[in-house]
Order: sequence, then structure tokens, then C-alpha cells
Amino acid sequence: MGNISIKNVHKNYGQLNVLKEFSLDIEDGEFVVLVGPSGCGKSTILKILAGLEPASGGSIEIGGRDVTDLAPGDRDIAMVFQNYALYPHLTVAQNIGFGLKMRKMPQSEIDKRVLEAARTLAVDPYLNRRPKDLSGGQRQRVALGRAIVREPQAFMMDEPLSNLDAKLRVHMRAEIGALHKRVGVTTVYVTHDQVEAMTMADRIVIMRAGEIQQIADPETLFQHPVNLFVAGFIGSPGMNFLSAAVDHSGSQPQIELFGSKVPVGHRALAGSKDVIAGIRPEHLNLGEGAVNIQVHTNLVESLGSEKYVYFDGAEHSINAGSETDDDNSKGLIARLSHAGKLFEGEKLTLSFDPQDLHLFDAKSQKALA
Repeated sequence: MGNISIKNVHKNYGQLNVLKEFSLDIEDGEFVVLVGPSGCGKSTILKILAGLEPASGGSIEIGGRDVTDLAPGDRDIAMVFQNYALYPHLTVAQNIGFGLKMRKMPQSEIDKRVLEAARTLAVDPYLNRRPKDLSGGQRQRVALGRAIVREPQAFMMDEPLSNLDAKLRVHMRAEIGALHKRVGVTTVYVTHDQVEAMTMADRIVIMRAGEIQQIADPETLFQHPVNLFVAGFIGSPGMNFLSAAVDHSGSQPQIELFGSKVPVGHRALAGSKDVIAGIRPEHLNLGEGAVNIQVHTNLVESLGSEKYVYFDGAEHSINAGSETDDDNSKGLIARLSHAGKLFEGEKLTLSFDPQDLHLFDAKSQKALA
């Protein structure tokens, strides 16, 4: 059983607290992705799990065994690093089987496991080559093969795709996902790329400043973010945010957006005066609808099947979902499909359904559900 239980783990460097009471239970065979901006603590918790750094407090169990104080080699886990960490003077076969050789496993068993792993990862034609003769994707497959042959209870992957080009990253995402389904080993995967997280994970742990913000499957994170940070972090392009005042004078609460009164009908809004309204770029449509807005385009980016249209549509737009407030990013964006030709400076009518709005308390930044 490769289940993992992390309870109240924290990490301090002197007076600096970089990880705050991290608790997470991971089921056997689950693929969990830790994601967040740089410095959020995701790599720190992975290193603590692997035994590469000691925790300042808390406990860790892997497969029902307390490994909190065990050395990395005694935890029955395998690491896949960002920089491949291959031995340049060894062949592919020797690199894959190196850990087994250090364990003094019989050579016949090493050869068997190496060949099986190489076939699984489609690197068996390159077993006699050295790393310098391989492409970046092939080197990463070799690093994965070295982890697979260990037959560990869990894989720990630390941004393994970040050194690859964009096209190869997409390909390797699919390969790692398919590999996980075949092998079925519990996997903890760290990345700063929310697209990797959304496409690969059974569950995602979103972190910020050493704290967990939300743990959920990708669909739940996208549809029901618990706070402003998660809402802005998940989704590409990110969610549009606008500050708005709540009008309670009618039969149901309304907020004013783009010069229009928008009914929100949120019981959780009772007593709220100021909110932040979020609308995803893909929920803005070209043409008239339930709520219409007139905009002038500042920039049009064509991706072929869809276009990103940037506009200044509201003076109360705000930035969220990042660790910085860059005034240049305080604009709005629509993600339009089948829009035809659009031009910068063109006047457009966009629309949205009030049901697609996400509402957050202006002070606490928590979602109003």
C-alpha cells in the first residue's frame, strides 16, 4: 500500500516559517499535484516527504509506516528531478539500473527490470547510448525509467518537465499520465504550471506563502474556487475581477457591472456591501445576451481556433491570482471562439450570463457561496 499521510508538518529556517502546518492524506495509487507560485513551499514539502530535508515538526507515514526520521533510502520512494540527474559516463541501461546495482540485486534481475522499464517508456532502442546522445524528452524518459525499476511505494516528481520545450512538455504530460495509469504507483508531483496540474492530477493542492489554499479535483477547483487567489490562479487566461457595490433595495440583491444592474440572487450576500465579481474569459461571449457590455479592443491575439481580446471595459478591474499587483495587468480579457476577424480599436458588444459570475467578499476574499 502506497498511501501517504502528512500531519501538521511545518518547516522553519531560523525565524522564517516557510511551511505552515501542512496536512494531507493521499490514497494508494493517487496522482496528487502540488502547485503554486514560486516560494509557496511546494518543493519544500516534497523534499521533506523524500527525506532530503528534515521537518521542523509533524509526522509522515508512507504505506502505514512512520518515515518521519528515516533516511531517503529507507523510505521506499523514488525521485524524478527537474535536471534528469543522469550519469554522463554510463549508458542508458546502466543509468536505469544504477539504483538496483547499489542494492546489490542480481544482474539477471536488473537486466529484466531495466528492459521492462525501457519498453514501457519506449527507450529500449537506446539502451547502449549515453545521455549526451539523447534528446531532452528521451533523457527524461530515462530518469522516469530509473524510478520505475525501483518498484517503490511512491514517486516524488519535482518539476520534471520544466526544462523541455513547449511541444515536448505537452507530449511528456500525456506520457506521464499514461505511465501512471499503467503502473498505478502513488505519485506526488510538484509544478508551478497550472495547466500541468489541471491536465494530470486526480487532486490538486494549491499553495500560497507556505499554506494550503484548497485541495480538490481539477473540475471542482475550476468551478468552485474557495477564494480570490485560487480563482485567479486556476484558468488560462486568468479570471477577470471587478470590485462592485451590492444594492439590497430590490426584491433580490444586485451589483452594478459595466453600468448595468446585475441580479445575483445570493443568499450569502445578505448584509454584504462590497464584493469582488469574477468572470472567466471564456464566459464572455461575442454579441448580445443576458447582460451586454460595449468595449473597445486594446489588443487581439489570434490562436487560430480562438482569439484573446483585451479591453479596458471597467474602471474597477483588479488583479488577483498572483503574488504581485502589476498595474499593466489590470485589464480585462475575453476568450472568443469562432469570432471571425477582429481588429484593435474595434468597438464590440460582449455579453455574459449572471449565473457565470463568481462572487467574493471584498475584505476576506473568500468565495460567497
